Amino acid sequence: QVQLVESGGGLVQPGGSLSLSCAASGSILSITVMGWYRQVPGKQRELVASVTDGDNTDYGDFVEGRFIASRDNTKDTVFLQMNSLRSEDTAVYYCFADGVRTYSESTFRHYWGQGTQVTVSS
Repeated sequence: QVQLVESGGGLVQPGGSLSLSCAASGSILSITVMGWYRQVPGKQRELVASVTDGDNTDYGDFVEGRFIASRDNTKDTVFLQMNSLRSEDTAVYYCFADGVRTYSESTFRHYWGQGTQVTVSS
């Protein structure tokens, strides 16, 4: 069984910065994509950023160059550095891992973290 554990959420003032991290654990052989989605009540979950095992990144349009996603493949960990935060960035941020293969099975699976709250407010 694979678990994703997130850390780094919290309260920050508008214009401030916050860093999130997410570590995958388990008998992991490989992970194709890791990244972050976010969700606010009453809205669909939306992609924030993703990083492939080849370090290709993709961002939601709303990011506008403010966030940087990175990955440590040796530790199966993904990071999100968020700068110039706005009140509209307030949401629960969910880590995900896609294309996960483990030593115990050959199936590619998708996993979600438990979510971490990010609140941008003065």
